Amino acid sequence: MLRGKHILHGFDEVLESLRADVLMMASLAERNLAHAMNCLLERDAQQCAITIADEDEVDALEKKIDQDGIEVLLRFQPVASDLRQVVSTMKVGNNIERVGDQAVQIARRARALNHQPELPAASSLAPLFREASEVFRASMRAFADGDFARARALHTRDRHIDQMNHDLADDLTLAMSSQPDRIPDFMNLIFIARHLERVGDHAQNIVEDIVYATEADDIRHPANAFQP
Repeated sequence: MLRGKHILHGFDEVLESLRADVLMMASLAERNLAHAMNCLLERDAQQCAITIADEDEVDALEKKIDQDGIEVLLRFQPVASDLRQVVSTMKVGNNIERVGDQAVQIARRARALNHQPELPAASSLAPLFREASEVFRASMRAFADGDFARARALHTRDRHIDQMNHDLADDLTLAMSSQPDRIPDFMNLIFIARHLERVGDHAQNIVEDIVYATEADDIRHPANAFQP
């Protein structure tokens, strides 16, 4: 949903600048997540190193977004929908930073796995990675467009990611019994799946912020959740 031109001179420009930083941060976090998973699936240690090194750039953008957002609040003292837009944009930035954190945790565990003989079960995480990445990407498209309808439609996909993670944990736990010497490696895979599930959680938080910013509707809790 496109915003009309604001009557306060300069508000639209600073808000768009804030949103541009959030979108740049999302692009970096998505790239880092892909690098981390490439490290796991392709056993490419360089991809792990890139993910860990780029964490500082994501963190710096989060700090800039928070600082700029506070300056917007102090300068314009927005109310109603304008206040929701600024605060929600800052909260989206916080969730993107946490996606970046998940990428780093995946990279560290993948690096540990790469020091061991290849574990074929690692490939079973690829579908969960694709789903979590797609939901995160779609949530950011909804943010960029201010598309609350798309955001609402995404809200239920988190349950599918949760189920995928649960099924993977069951399968990997069962596989441990046939390879007890690789239990630490299977545990790393289980934790990586959990990190991917958390990416889905953060994407859900983002779509909740989009709906709140555009419609003033709090869908965070089951009593208020959207029913398709």
